[in-house]
Amino acid sequence: MSDIRHIKLQSSEPEIFTVDLDVAKMSLTIRTMLDDLGNFEGDDDAIPLPNVKGDILRRVIQWCTHHRDDQNRPDDDEVREKRTDDISQWDQDFLKDISQSVLFDMILAANYLDIKGLLDVTCKSVANMIKGKSPEEIRRTFNIKNDFTPAEEEQIRKENEWCEEK
Repeated sequence: MSDIRHIKLQSSEPEIFTVDLDVAKMSLTIRTMLDDLGNFEGDDDAIPLPNVKGDILRRVIQWCTHHRDDQNRPDDDEVREKRTDDISQWDQDFLKDISQSVLFDMILAANYLDIKGLLDVTCKSVANMIKGKSPEEIRRTFNIKNDFTPAEEEQIRKENEWCEEK
């Protein structure tokens, strides 16, 4: 018999996923739930995750399983420059062919489950989709309706011209 303990996670559908404990604990939300429950033996009981759909939870588990042995980087957000060009090749391939709606659902799941690494890489992917685009191109990319009048839009441009690249 294996020493690896497993727990069950239940998506909103509800679909049950059996996951290695160390993979599930990459989520600070799940880790906190388990700590609050004490010695949780997940033989029959599944931890409900009502804010995460099954297909998204499957992807989150896949990402966490791949990254389970990554070295935890110190939380040096204040000193480290925010970069969007440091996404690993595996993560690029993992996120390459997914739709925007799946990407946004993964961001919501990573935020809800408090999985910082996944939240970072998915948000960086969105940032890369925006980088270098005009407001009009961003609206087209994300199918956003422009609800500004031409006068309001001109006022915003004037107020923010300092941040435009020349």
